[in-house]
Amino acid sequence: MTDYLNVGKIVNTQGLKGEVRVISQTDFPELRYKKGAVLTLFQDKKEPVALTIKTHRKHKNFDIVSFEDHPSINDVEKYRDGILKVAKENLTELPEDEFYYHEIIGLTVLDENGQELGKIKEILSPGANDVWVVQRPKKKDALLPYIDSVVKSIDLEKGQVLVEIPEGLIDDEN
Repeated sequence: MTDYLNVGKIVNTQGLKGEVRVISQTDFPELRYKKGAVLTLFQDKKEPVALTIKTHRKHKNFDIVSFEDHPSINDVEKYRDGILKVAKENLTELPEDEFYYHEIIGLTVLDENGQELGKIKEILSPGANDVWVVQRPKKKDALLPYIDSVVKSIDLEKGQVLVEIPEGLIDDEN
């Protein structure tokens, strides 16, 4: 059975020429929506549909995508609220020191003294760099910027991230 990873959700149609608005959940939109890329659409109680990307552009906070052989709004209206996914085996090899979100989420975070802080439960992309949300036992979640001065090493084999926490980054009052 093939594993799939979420790329985005079709939230609406865009115009009359078969384009859809997608709220993306991918760290590589330019790769996922490249002309000729194949994504699989999943919808409740329906068979998955393989769709080939025809065009892609950004508009406001959306990725606007059209599919081969879907020239009109009537062809894509039925895909609304569907989830676009990529087959795991279609993931491209990343350069060294780059990771997919699904590889990072779930890793254990250790500080410079080898103390376990918690597990990464989510990745936020607010701007210049990603922020890792670390779920800590009996404490508020910690927000760690994914920058070289904080994240010292990532070991996928061991499932661990070593971090150096600058003073004041984590509020330990609660």
